[in-house]
Amino acid sequence: MSTFAASHLSPSYPDRAAWGTAPKLRAWQQQAFDLYFSREPRDFLTVATPGAGKTTYALRIASELLARGVVKAVTIVTPTEHLKRQWADAAGRVGIAVDPEFKNSQGTTSRDYIGVAVTYAQVAMHPALHRARTEARKTLVIFDEIHHAGDAKSWGDGVREAFEPATRRLQLTGTPFRSDDNPIPFVTYEEDAEGVKRSVSDYSYGYGPALADGVVRPVIFLAYSGEMKWRTRAGDEIAASLGTPLTKDQLSQAWRAALDPKGDWIRQVMHAADRRLTEVRRGVPDAGGLVIATDHETARAYARHLRNITGETATVVLSDDPGASKKIKQFSASQDRWLVAVRMVSEGVDIPRLCVGVYATSTSTPLFFAQAVGRFVRARKRGETASVFLPSVPTLLGLANEMEAERDHVLNKRPPEDGLDDTLLEQANRQKDNPDVLGDELPFETMEATATFDRVLFDGGEFGTGGAVGSAEEEDFLGLPGLLEPDQVATLLRKRQSEQQAARRRQQAAQPKQELAPHEQIAELRRELNGLVGAWNHRTGQPHGVIHNELRRACGGPPIAQATLEQIQERIAMIRRWATQRR
Repeated sequence: MSTFAASHLSPSYPDRAAWGTAPKLRAWQQQAFDLYFSREPRDFLTVATPGAGKTTYALRIASELLARGVVKAVTIVTPTEHLKRQWADAAGRVGIAVDPEFKNSQGTTSRDYIGVAVTYAQVAMHPALHRARTEARKTLVIFDEIHHAGDAKSWGDGVREAFEPATRRLQLTGTPFRSDDNPIPFVTYEEDAEGVKRSVSDYSYGYGPALADGVVRPVIFLAYSGEMKWRTRAGDEIAASLGTPLTKDQLSQAWRAALDPKGDWIRQVMHAADRRLTEVRRGVPDAGGLVIATDHETARAYARHLRNITGETATVVLSDDPGASKKIKQFSASQDRWLVAVRMVSEGVDIPRLCVGVYATSTSTPLFFAQAVGRFVRARKRGETASVFLPSVPTLLGLANEMEAERDHVLNKRPPEDGLDDTLLEQANRQKDNPDVLGDELPFETMEATATFDRVLFDGGEFGTGGAVGSAEEEDFLGLPGLLEPDQVATLLRKRQSEQQAARRRQQAAQPKQELAPHEQIAELRRELNGLVGAWNHRTGQPHGVIHNELRRACGGPPIAQATLEQIQERIAMIRRWATQRR
């Protein structure tokens, strides 16, 4: 088989190639391709940030292996039915005929096909069948988002049984880390000095390098706090401010009230997101928006809100909708403004024109967050930016601040010395409070939920002085141009920050001195620290996220979104010492 077609596939297929990359493979794809064939491995794990072009890279390797006669067949394993068809379309363009409709009940497929595309669940249902197919011909197995093989023990066992005899196995993932201890089949784990086993990739291409190469878009996070009031089943009325220190139960319920379609918070945030989309469309005419919803009922309610806001019907994609794949494909090819989805587009689904997102779900694992944000980072041309709106919840703000962090899958985590695993306890609490999870929920009725613009997060830094929805402070950031280079984004954010701080100082100077509330003190200190981090970035060239991580290592404590007043003060003192001691 000729590899000509594969070599001329867009580096970001099925997207258009990023500026300056076509028609050849991107630098990382070529480097990983060369490394693969220099080693001739049976197993090879490639970790590449969402939007980097893993599909093109994998099919280029498949074409080469088929052309050399190393393999005679290809099996592609994906997390979803939609992705089976997406892979089959991409493979067809390079001359590899793949059957995406293969069913376990068939046993075999047409001779017209070189391979099949199946789901992890499909393999787990009949691993012996897939093992027999793998043994019958020399087979390359491509695992799309291989971490899904650890979603359930049956899935992992099925994948291992079915593809143990494969001639070659190529594992792909954009997010290799998981929050559990389920081992991922065919992934190598190495023990560190503390006896903890960590996944080891053969080639890694993270978000930071991809952003520097112009392969992915910079992501601006716009966080919204607000006032929430709800009534419990016992009839108690509780009020809390999202974005201030709260107990876990208070935070969970305030978060849920914010996402409640009956309240004003989500309407106000979606209205702000639509204003942002309008601004982005000035430079990116077909830019689209995505609301990631918690469940089917809220998804439909959000779509009604969007219709009232925009005057246009939003596309709704639900996980049990048999026409979901068709709807996603139609939306991707259209110029419609908004798509509302429940999980369906959280991973692997390519809608390259998505530029604005609303994170309207209470799922807060690092894996899901990275997958969700990955829907917006796929660059088509140089200068496109992405904007994601989210509630001011410490977990989400911490994840947004650490976008560039690379995580490995960790096994046999060491429990604390007292025998209580706080991580598992937190997960249990989060699951119980999480509307995504069926079971006991904290029953309450939302009475009030109003939004307030909180801050902007970018490259590990925080910007803005807050303000009411519709205020000039909010408009400063909603009106950022939709076409900006990463350094231009940082420059404009610093300028907006400086202007707002100067305006606030003038306002405060004209007013009598007042004692700040604890949450106001923390907000002021965060802004001061972020200003110092921005200055250090300008001096050293280090990304904001790297500087924040170095401060955490030096001073201890959690990410800035979760840090106490004293911890932030300690970091401010530390970075001031750096400024006087380091050259």
